[in-house]
Amino acid sequence: MSAPLYREAAAPVADRVRDLLSRMTLTEKVGQVNQRMYGWQAYERTSDARGGYRLTDAFRAEVAAFDGMGALYGLQRADPWSGVTFADGITAADAARVADSVQRHVMENTRLGIPVLLVEEVPHGHQALDGTVLPVSLAVGATWDPDLYEAAAAGAAAELRARGGHVALVSALDLVRDPRWGRAEECFGEDPYLAARFTEALVRGMQGSGPTYAPDRAAVVLKHFAGQGATIGGRNSAATELGPRELHEIHLVAARAGVRAGAAGVMAAYNEYDGLPCAANRELLTGLLRERWGFTGLVMADGCALDRLLRLAGDPVAAGALALCAGTDLSLWDGCFPRLAEAVERGLVSEQALDAAVARVLTLKFRLGLFERPYVGEGRAHSPALAEVSERLARESVVLLSHDGATLPLTPSAALSRVAVIGPNADSLPQQLGDYTAPQRPGTGLTVLDGIRAVAPPGVEVTYARGCELVGDDRGGLADAVAVAAAADTAVLVLGGSSARAADTRFDSNGAAVVASGAPVGMTCGEGVDLAELRLPDGQLALLDAVAATGTPVVVVLVQGRPHAVPELSGRAGAVLSAWYPGPWGGRAVADVLFGRAEPVGRLPVSVPRSAAQLPVFYNAKDHGYRGYVDQPADALYAFGHGLSYTTVEYGEPRLSRTRVPVIDPALTCTVGVTNTGARAVRGTVQLYVRRVTGATSWPRVRELRGFARVDLAPGEHAEVAFVIEADTLASLDRALEYAVEPGELLLETGPSSARTNGALLTLMPW
Repeated sequence: MSAPLYREAAAPVADRVRDLLSRMTLTEKVGQVNQRMYGWQAYERTSDARGGYRLTDAFRAEVAAFDGMGALYGLQRADPWSGVTFADGITAADAARVADSVQRHVMENTRLGIPVLLVEEVPHGHQALDGTVLPVSLAVGATWDPDLYEAAAAGAAAELRARGGHVALVSALDLVRDPRWGRAEECFGEDPYLAARFTEALVRGMQGSGPTYAPDRAAVVLKHFAGQGATIGGRNSAATELGPRELHEIHLVAARAGVRAGAAGVMAAYNEYDGLPCAANRELLTGLLRERWGFTGLVMADGCALDRLLRLAGDPVAAGALALCAGTDLSLWDGCFPRLAEAVERGLVSEQALDAAVARVLTLKFRLGLFERPYVGEGRAHSPALAEVSERLARESVVLLSHDGATLPLTPSAALSRVAVIGPNADSLPQQLGDYTAPQRPGTGLTVLDGIRAVAPPGVEVTYARGCELVGDDRGGLADAVAVAAAADTAVLVLGGSSARAADTRFDSNGAAVVASGAPVGMTCGEGVDLAELRLPDGQLALLDAVAATGTPVVVVLVQGRPHAVPELSGRAGAVLSAWYPGPWGGRAVADVLFGRAEPVGRLPVSVPRSAAQLPVFYNAKDHGYRGYVDQPADALYAFGHGLSYTTVEYGEPRLSRTRVPVIDPALTCTVGVTNTGARAVRGTVQLYVRRVTGATSWPRVRELRGFARVDLAPGEHAEVAFVIEADTLASLDRALEYAVEPGELLLETGPSSARTNGALLTLMPW
């Protein structure tokens, strides 16, 4: 007897999917769109000396309930929420074997032998024991280097597949429109163009090219669709008040780029848009995503999101039908999708609608080659080179916010024999890693203190004092900090925030930190940890005052997951750097910049406000000419795109190859001269902005990023940087919310930041 068509590797994927669907029962179909089990509950460590693993009865029962399993989330996840540690979790040495045992059970103990998708969190590296941690997305955005991030994404995908994972969940689509939001660290920045370029790089790096996936490439599900970064007041999972134009101009740009790049899936966001939660919003998931954009991939619900639909639908069966009809294909931990068979039987949703969702799940399994290569086997270990890429990302993400021109770089001399390293973020590895991070093995990585000790030249003594706790108004360590600072030639003050979770942190059912009764100890950022006030905690400000009062030159390093408002640093610090959450090797990266072993090349991916009361301060607001409050100006303390270097750079005026172009063929070039006028090498990030002066069918924004280029210049070197200007560069949304080049006048602006530009006028003719 010949094998069924769906088992024939050479057959077209669409034909294999149709054949398999035709053989499935209603129960088996429902099983394919469900992902309701926490993966770490699928196994347990055995007590034998070899440290083996066995599959749990709960996992076996889950597979049996639907005669199959669509997807299993977080088999290898480890963190305080899951409770998984090195004592009971899956390490790199055993990961492939455990993943294979899960897959083998599903395929050998079900009627049709359909493989299961193993889905893992990969927000900044695989969130698993022994997973290589990368800097958080906000740090990645600060590099302004999509090519480097593409290499990191490729390495993370290879690591995931070597451990048996198939699908990577990666935050890419949210924007930091309100830095009070605790998940700001998961965003590439505040700008849609910048986020789109990194989203494309992520998809290319993770997935590769072509309709099928190589064994070292993973499918990407982009989070979150759509507008989650626009919740009111920076409140996690709260309401949005987005109009369709703001949604399209700002919050859909990265998603559109990711879909065009071929992303395997998107995750529907928690927030509602126009009165409907995204997972139940048919206009968004079907009308826009599938029908208008032509997306054929998966739509996954966020954790327990479908259970939140009970208030609209009335019962779990109706809630599941509501989400399926809207365009959601795959659940995550909810109690609604497991009851879709009842929804079909009650006539709430057609079996054809269920078939469409099942087909998308099966298509991804075929594209991943899981029917032919379901097991990892041996000999596919990941390359240690990913750690080197992580450190390089960290180094390029460091942003020099302010500098007096003399304090940095630290160079050995008679005036520098002792450096004091002070502050609550100076010697804590967990506090520089960010949220969604697994426990690290002892000895992994370098703190800022470690990095400075490793990099400091011979003859330079490094001393240390913690000074204060990260949160609250602790002042118990001020005396020690003052003594250490007063005896030093330079004090490096390491302040900021932390998303490090602890064993006693309280969590919601979806893993978000619960902060209703006060912030978890030591956390000032992360999912569920929103701030009303963006100032540094009182204890850190007291430490700053005390150290600055010694008269010792001060360098402030901000290790943070969101831009804090830091006007207090003006005049008290000779230099201020932002390191975001730079990952395990971020301490050495920071030290390299401090000592001049590396130039500061990072640029702000987000505006830094003067205070929370001033918000919003994103650079690309609608251009209404607001002058500011009576007590505060309207502009940011540090503008989007800002970043200093250890030398001086001059930018010429932009020159256009054509100053008048027709809207039907607006091709031209914009060229700007850049000169390193200082004594050190520099890497400049030349930024291109478009500013509407007249014309168009909607009110313009102040300016909009539409290009950037990085250029390396030796001392005294000059370079001409040319931008190719095409329709995509000049297009704006018309009244039909379609991109079009509209007649009028534009300024094409170039410069080192959104607040330092020169412009050239371009006229777009209607003919």
